[in-house]
This record gives sequence, structure tokens and C-alpha cells, in this order.
Amino acid sequence: MQDEYELVEGCRRQDRIMQRQLYERFAGKLFVVCKRYIRDPDEAEDVLQDAFVKIYKHIDSFRFECPLEAWLKRIVINTALKAIRKQKPWENTADVQELAPVLPQADESLPALNYQYLLQLIQELPPGCRAVFNLYAIEGYNHPEIAEMLDIAEGTSKSQYSRARGLLQQKLQSDKRLADGYPAQGNPL
Repeated sequence: MQDEYELVEGCRRQDRIMQRQLYERFAGKLFVVCKRYIRDPDEAEDVLQDAFVKIYKHIDSFRFECPLEAWLKRIVINTALKAIRKQKPWENTADVQELAPVLPQADESLPALNYQYLLQLIQELPPGCRAVFNLYAIEGYNHPEIAEMLDIAEGTSKSQYSRARGLLQQKLQSDKRLADGYPAQGNPL
């Protein structure tokens, strides 16, 4: 397996073999990232392909100041967010202040779940909720950063996150298997 420096240098020279090795090494992990943001597998595959086009085009800007995988992941996330922004999923949504009486409290938490089960639930969220939930809960961005990334108001980011949490909690509570501990961490689905 090529080390990262050789892969990057080969891609900078537009060496097709090195580009293929870079793709084969990281595409699986990056596709999982795409699937967290884009529900449809075909659309997620399109986003991944678009991201790799950007990666190959801008590989000269990679300076080894961070791990290569982190740089690649950032490009994939930005590409997925661009696809989501085109759909404008947060239009006609309420602000967090309007929803405050019906939203779950901040100290309520989701139980430990099997990763695949949680991923499935996240993929079932509406696109706007899914994007904000992923950025906030999984990637660790704060609401002002999310608002800037998605070109939305900070209140919209907060309301989409709260709505996502509420929808996930409703789904978990309505799933009778949860009462039996079936999808809990360590138990097969």
C-alpha cells in the first residue's frame, strides 16, 4: 500500500494509477460520510464522485498540515452540503423560538445504540434535519458555524437540530424493539 505522501504526489502528477489507489483506499469510508448526509444511495454516489473530482483538481492545495483522510472528508462534507443547499430543505421551517414548547429538553439523551441502526434512523430524517444533525452531533460544529456553512440563520440550525432530535426520539420510543433492548449497543439487529 502506498503511503499518503506518495499517493498525494502521484495525484499531483495526475498519475492515473495513484488516483485509482487513492480512490480505492478512501472511497469506502467517504461513501459512509456521504450516506450520513444524502439518503438516496445513487445521489450519495454522485456526491462522492463529485468530491473526488474536486479532490483531484485541488490536490495541490493539500499541505500535509492535517491527516489526508481529514482533508478528504472535509471535501466530501462540503460537496454533500452543496448538494443539500441546492434542495433548500429548510425553507418554510419554523424558528427554534416558535417550537420551544414542543421540543425535547436539552438534557434528554439518546440511548446507546447499534451504529447501523442509528445510521438508518438518521438517514430517515428530512434532508435539512439530517444535515444539521450530522454537522452538530457527529462532526462537532456549533450552530454559528453550521449556519455559515449552510447559508441559513443560526436559529434555523438550532430548530433543525431540535427537530431532528425530537424525530429520532419519537422513532426510538415508538420502536417496540427498543423496549426490549434489542437495538442497544452490542446486540445484533
